[in-house]
Amino acid sequence: MIKQLVLFSKSNKEIQNLNVYENKLVIDCSKVIETTTSFDIEIEFEVKISSFRNHDYTWQDVNSDRIANEYTPKIIKLADGNYVQANMNQGIWEVHKKNPYKLIWKFNPQFSKPITQYVGSNVQKRIYQANSKVAFVATPTLLFSKIGAIEISRSKIPFSAIACFTDHCDFDTLDNLKVQRQLFSETNIKVTKGFFINHFSKRNDNASHENDKQELDLWQANGHEMCYHSLSQSIKSDNESFSDFEKFTNPYSSEVWIDHGYQPYNFSLFKNHPKLESTYETLLKQKDVKILWNYIDSGTATTGVINQLNGNHFTLNSFLKGNKNLSTMKLMQAMIKNIVFHYLNEEKIITNYKATAQNFKKIVFQRKFKIIPKFIKDFAILFSSIASVLLFWNSKKNKIFKLSKYTPLFFKHTILNEEFVVFQTLEMIDFSKSLQESNINLLIKEAGIFIAHTYFSDSVAYHEGKMLTKDNAIEKQVAINFNYLGLKIAENKIWNPTLSELVSYFEVLDQTVISFDENGKFVLNNNQLVPVRMIK
Repeated sequence: MIKQLVLFSKSNKEIQNLNVYENKLVIDCSKVIETTTSFDIEIEFEVKISSFRNHDYTWQDVNSDRIANEYTPKIIKLADGNYVQANMNQGIWEVHKKNPYKLIWKFNPQFSKPITQYVGSNVQKRIYQANSKVAFVATPTLLFSKIGAIEISRSKIPFSAIACFTDHCDFDTLDNLKVQRQLFSETNIKVTKGFFINHFSKRNDNASHENDKQELDLWQANGHEMCYHSLSQSIKSDNESFSDFEKFTNPYSSEVWIDHGYQPYNFSLFKNHPKLESTYETLLKQKDVKILWNYIDSGTATTGVINQLNGNHFTLNSFLKGNKNLSTMKLMQAMIKNIVFHYLNEEKIITNYKATAQNFKKIVFQRKFKIIPKFIKDFAILFSSIASVLLFWNSKKNKIFKLSKYTPLFFKHTILNEEFVVFQTLEMIDFSKSLQESNINLLIKEAGIFIAHTYFSDSVAYHEGKMLTKDNAIEKQVAINFNYLGLKIAENKIWNPTLSELVSYFEVLDQTVISFDENGKFVLNNNQLVPVRMIK
């Protein structure tokens, strides 16, 4: 049945004996995990892989490359009729169309657990792989069956879609908070709502716990989860910021922290400040913070782009198709931004993009003509990078963004000694497009998931599809969309957890182990906690 099994890491190659016993192949990884945090298990079968269980719980052929991340089924069907599945949720499965005999089980491949850090005086953006050791809940094992496979639901509502909102409070005021809360009360939608503890802002009406505790208390009373969006809207001096971070109390027992701006105590920035580096994780733990945002979006939601588990949603072609109604100028601007921040996503190019935009404004609005040579240099580098994509459009348009290839949702990261959960989001700006009926139906059809990175009170003039009108009313189409979403939640077609609820359930999935009993039937170590079904 199996021709060869090899463990690969950067420094080692280990060929293992093949011992299938009682329909199980136990894979001994004890040596490799002592020396590395990233490795692959390559399993070559004697017969072809005929079908691959997809993220949407359907069987797919292997005429295309297939990937199953940590929250999708790891099940294949062989040409001889055998079903093969993993005994646990951990790792990523890949099958390449060029070799349909080979299954690759990857642990911590590059970009599967990406984290943003802003470094240096210019706060340049860099992407790092999370500090995450491989700690198995059970020894990796392949289970073989002739009668079918057991499939586990990633949703509490069996095999449904999942919609989770994490809202950034940058533009919140007391008045628009009330309007938002009323909408969610009417539609029975729950969100994870960011808030500022302290009032320190250029805008006097900016909402904060310091000034608007009574309203924020009502959000929690209505069943929403409150989470930190750093501690204040604007940035204080380093000493004042550090003092705020050390002394703040936890008014809502919040477990979630979402970075805001360039606050020096941010998860993405604290390493720039030696004073914080040694105590950062201790302070977070003292405040009961367990969940951190990685400052990364898989992409930007638009028509046909809504499911974080479907890597094919995160390509330049998908984004282009979803924005064809924009004017030529707006579409060009949106595509350039998408190429720079999602497709290329390289530090130097992003720096050039920002410098080009800033210097263009200085030349046009401030008449600073001395910086024209620098502007031309930066623009030339940026243009070259973008042109390299556009000139080879047909070969690049359907390539999945590198930080979306493995469709990260949640993963573990150890700062020094303490482990935290880190999450990745889907940017959601245009609620008219993102949550239109066809997108909600697509999410349901794919049994997909989004963890939305939103600004419900967004007031940026050039943004399309904002939730609020200038008069602080809910925009008509947005209201229709949220009502439709609420209807599908009520029908149990979509599970609508807060972020902490979703993390808690996924932690149960992480601990779930599948095995056989003495009669050769599938059993789970926590069968009562997760919905399952038999499939053929």
